[in-house]
Amino acid sequence: MILDYFRFSISTFGGRKLRTALTILGIFIGIAAVVSLISLGQGMQNAVDEQFEMLGSNRITVTPGGGDMSSPMTTGLVAAKLSDHDVEVIRKVKGVDHAIGVLVRTAKIEYRGKSRYTMLFASSTDSKSIKFIENIDYFMLEEGRYPKESEKYKASVAIDTGNSLFDREIKRGEKITVNDRNLEVIAITKKTGNPVHDTKVTVPLDTARDLFGIEDEELSLIFVETSAGFMPADVAENIEDALRKDHRVKIGEEDFTVATAEQLIASFKGMLGMVQVFLVGIAFISLLVGGVGIMNTMYTSVLERTREIGIMKSIGARNIDVMAIFVIESGLLGLVGGVVGVVMGYAIGKAAEMIAVASGVTILKVFYSAELIIGALLFSFVIGSLSGMFPAIEASRKNPVDSLRYRR
Repeated sequence: MILDYFRFSISTFGGRKLRTALTILGIFIGIAAVVSLISLGQGMQNAVDEQFEMLGSNRITVTPGGGDMSSPMTTGLVAAKLSDHDVEVIRKVKGVDHAIGVLVRTAKIEYRGKSRYTMLFASSTDSKSIKFIENIDYFMLEEGRYPKESEKYKASVAIDTGNSLFDREIKRGEKITVNDRNLEVIAITKKTGNPVHDTKVTVPLDTARDLFGIEDEELSLIFVETSAGFMPADVAENIEDALRKDHRVKIGEEDFTVATAEQLIASFKGMLGMVQVFLVGIAFISLLVGGVGIMNTMYTSVLERTREIGIMKSIGARNIDVMAIFVIESGLLGLVGGVVGVVMGYAIGKAAEMIAVASGVTILKVFYSAELIIGALLFSFVIGSLSGMFPAIEASRKNPVDSLRYRR
């Protein structure tokens, strides 16, 4: 019986192709938007997981300032600062294996007569610090070597620094000028997929302080590696206690932020999730418009098929049979829109990925799960069915005698 309802409902689409196409337009736009946004959001979350797996779960990051302003990129916007002294305090904390300070600045880079501005990263170059940063993705080397402690005016450039900024590859052995100081390029760092990290320049910490005239041992952030057998969360608490005591601040008045890898992931995913919910919410407006379109179409269909309803009832069709036919028909309208929407959403997501890759952002990869596809199709069918519920109820209540007398 149910299959007969489906066959009958499908057969009615052929006589009103244009109206059917216009009706599903709102549904497929909404589903396409939802599928593409969710797949891009999930792809971003997977990329974040991969990046932090490379960083390591036993890593802790300390940044200046408290609350949301604590970030290596916003360190210049906060009054609080970190210093080499803080690194020494952290290194003495129980559970800390090693800690290094990193300085981040925007620098003027000159190469073959052209000047550009990009991010400059600097860290210590002692052997233990070099071993530490070897496992941080945006410090990993594609070729060359890290500078020795005695080598001050050496630099490494990211793999895309030359092509992106100067339209020409920068090779090892060449010279670049940073803040009017000539530096020899001795290494190329690996591609990370992040445009900031893939166009940066890295120099020794002492070199950066000399280039920017920094004399107060200022740092932008501190990376910490925990010792084996210690929980990063516990070590983070120990670090907070030590820095509070050293900075002479109370709980809640910290001028620094200590975050484990898990906390950083949760924070980033939280922000990404809020943006995703907002965008998907906007997409749902299109689905509501599509639902109204289906309802309007079904009311028109009920009016046009009044005599048909009368004939069905006169030969024994029950109210529930008539209602089921129209509910299934409206559900199929939603489902067809959902199928088209899923295909369009896939195409939009892939196009966004290709544009991102062409722009150098290789970490953005869309992720399509079976749950997303099936959920989108079921949701479109449900939206269609619910939208057709009131027209179907009206159709089921029609008097067969009056329906047979109806003339358009």
